[in-house]
Amino acid sequence: MNAPKSAASDATRVTAGQSGLEGHQLLEHPLMNEGSAFTEADRRRLGLLGLLPYHSSTVEEQLTRVYENYKRKENDLERYIFLNGLQDRNETLFYRLLQKHITEMMPIIYTPTVGDGCRRYSHVFRRPRGLYISYPYREEIAALLDNTPARDVEVIVVTDGERILGLGDLGVGGMGIPVGKLALYTLCAGIHPATTLPILLDVGTDNQELLDDPLYLGWRHPRVRGEDYDEFIEAFVQAVMHKFPNVLLQWEDFAKHNAPRILERYRDRLCTFNDDIQGTGAVTVAGLMAASKITKTNLTDQRIVILGAGASAIGICDQIVAGMQSEGMSPDQAKKSLWLVDSKGLVHDRRPAEPFKEKYAQPIARTANWQIDDVSRIGFADVVRNVKPTTLIGTSAQPGAFSEDIVREMARHVDRPIIFPLSNPTSKSEAIPADLFSWTNARALVATGSPYPPVRSDRGPIQIGQCNNSFIFPGVGLGVIASGARRVTDAMFVAAARVLSAFAPASHDPEGQLYPPLESVRDISRSVALAVGVEAQKAGLAPATETEVLAQNISRKMWQTDY
Repeated sequence: MNAPKSAASDATRVTAGQSGLEGHQLLEHPLMNEGSAFTEADRRRLGLLGLLPYHSSTVEEQLTRVYENYKRKENDLERYIFLNGLQDRNETLFYRLLQKHITEMMPIIYTPTVGDGCRRYSHVFRRPRGLYISYPYREEIAALLDNTPARDVEVIVVTDGERILGLGDLGVGGMGIPVGKLALYTLCAGIHPATTLPILLDVGTDNQELLDDPLYLGWRHPRVRGEDYDEFIEAFVQAVMHKFPNVLLQWEDFAKHNAPRILERYRDRLCTFNDDIQGTGAVTVAGLMAASKITKTNLTDQRIVILGAGASAIGICDQIVAGMQSEGMSPDQAKKSLWLVDSKGLVHDRRPAEPFKEKYAQPIARTANWQIDDVSRIGFADVVRNVKPTTLIGTSAQPGAFSEDIVREMARHVDRPIIFPLSNPTSKSEAIPADLFSWTNARALVATGSPYPPVRSDRGPIQIGQCNNSFIFPGVGLGVIASGARRVTDAMFVAAARVLSAFAPASHDPEGQLYPPLESVRDISRSVALAVGVEAQKAGLAPATETEVLAQNISRKMWQTDY
């Protein structure tokens, strides 16, 4: 039986001529506006005659014009602002431009440039997008949701702005993250922009620089915490469930003390996931699977040290354990392969640690025969020297933390060391790819969180694969929506990781990248969506359909950037 098609899938096919809008109102509507591409017949019919220059442009002419203007911008922040302005004027042209220049422009609309946009948010603010739910309006959340122009919302991305990338508390500036993420849902998986809603939960900020800034646009108050914060989140979730009962809700860039517990509290109550935890975990596992093909090993053979033990690191651990389970290993066995190091050293069972880290605390007895520099603290170098890891993953936001000594020590014991400095933006990366190749005689298998240029070597330029969540979360969202899944599970992310690893050039070329080029992201998202939908049906979380019918539903959901 075919899963019922949502109302949104019909509503979002409305064209400019069907919208009921005319004249200036039509030109001010970013999803209906075709700008100079309106034909003379359309201009006469829609009250636009005389409101536009005489010539009717082709789409290619429009693309040439906006790209020419884009290239004139002097820095990435100016390019970011320009693209945001285009999105606010003509969304169809915006996405058409991004598709044509995806490798060049994704780092502008998202990491690393979005970080600068979030930092400067109150100074570069042009036009609001999405919904700002501020703590003083906590009794009116339902009314605020009623104010959103989107009526058939299928995906919400929400943040409270406390942990924006590796930049910390940016308060209301965090809105750049949901806006950017939802742009990637559309760009990478074709989720119609009319069905997306970015939300900023403004619970104040502890960033004194923002509080002292006369132009700061958020609620000028220290961050609400504790029971008051939890009650606010609960009120928000209840209002969303009432207003949009079938929505997919993605949590984004919440602090490490909130992100895991919010996910655990709500994952069985509504269709929800946290991309920092599950998406980052899945895309990392995909890279490890691809690297394992080069080293002719299995995921279960890896000894993995992770520097940084926040929400992203825990998500990576969760997905690695799930992936190892799928290869026949028990959860307890899998956890023995994972060594977490935070600012206090190795996370082990004899030292205090936040509750969300405890499940990956190693028994201190396993270090009994280690050579340790300081017996009072088992440091990162101690762990690398004694564990002899095959894989090093960085989520610490500590630039340069993968030092030459650390990397050379690792490379002494491993033929092809797998090294993933994943912290964003680039300024927070644990290492520079060129250094990693230099210190390992180009033996390292490297992927990074932010984009890097190719590294020169004797065998030619080495392309650096980007461990980019955009390969995972848009396809997961598309699969959930198209299948009608009621919940999001870790098994869906493992299925997505397997699909992504199969697309990696390394899967058929020992010299290939661990991640595919961004130009293939729509094909990847389509395949990820199908695997996620099949997994949802297998788990009884979505209506049963034939695989071919599910594939057709996925295709129908993928919006095309045509007027």
